[in-house]
Amino acid sequence: MDIKKFIEENGLSGYPAGLGGCRIFDLSFDSCDYDVFVFDGKSESDKIIPYSGEFVTLHHASLSETRSDVLLQYDQMEIIHDESWDLRMMLAKIREKHVSLFSDFAKNCLIESQFCCQKTKESLESSDAFAACWQKCASYYLANAISAINRQRSSSSHMLDSLRKLEKNSINEHISVVTQTVGIERATPTLLERMLKSTKGFSDLVEKNNRSEIIQQKHDFFVNNSMISDCYFYLGYVNKENFVKIKDSLNREQDLIHILKVAFDVEADSNLLKQQSELVQKSCHEILQIISSA
Repeated sequence: MDIKKFIEENGLSGYPAGLGGCRIFDLSFDSCDYDVFVFDGKSESDKIIPYSGEFVTLHHASLSETRSDVLLQYDQMEIIHDESWDLRMMLAKIREKHVSLFSDFAKNCLIESQFCCQKTKESLESSDAFAACWQKCASYYLANAISAINRQRSSSSHMLDSLRKLEKNSINEHISVVTQTVGIERATPTLLERMLKSTKGFSDLVEKNNRSEIIQQKHDFFVNNSMISDCYFYLGYVNKENFVKIKDSLNREQDLIHILKVAFDVEADSNLLKQQSELVQKSCHEILQIISSA
């Protein structure tokens, strides 16, 4: 794909811009979209744009960004346009401190995971329907943390495969807790088809940017290549990302539980949910102890 031409045709040439995501590494699939970052300082949501038979996800970004998780998405970016050299200087600073950025991001994910575990327990006590959703989020935050500790960037499509390939050590052994509590052993093509429909619907409700077309494309790729577990993990990760966007307004979104039960493939057994939350919480605590004493 001619990214420079895309930038020009969409009237974005006046800003620093770069290509990020998995397309700049060897791990990308044919189904992966192109992540284009335009540093225009706008706070607009991502846009999904069909182009040359592919999908481009257009991210509006800022050169004054400070959040570690966002800065890590810029690391090793391929520069498309940068007349002022501002983007080059920003990327150089990110490269200098990328180890500390990964560490900060990992700790934040572990804290978020523990928060979600606590929300799971509170929801179970109050018979809140979203308890299982919080638990799924806790597991995915734990996965994010382990990836970050191993200096791997978060990727919904590639994370499960990357986690499988990590060396065995006292931190990476907690990957088994992720796989156990996410629920990938339940994955079947029939279940994935049901999850897909609800995941696309949830994305349309929250993101409103036609990401559902990318979700469909990735589902088809995974299933056609017999990557059933990876597909399950991917769909759950997408739902986690959208769930946390509306977490503060759940009291006004009670009807969403109907679509989330299928999208997340939630666990109905409250005792099992409590056990899972305690497992994840224990892993977070142990990992925090390890990295704090390193």
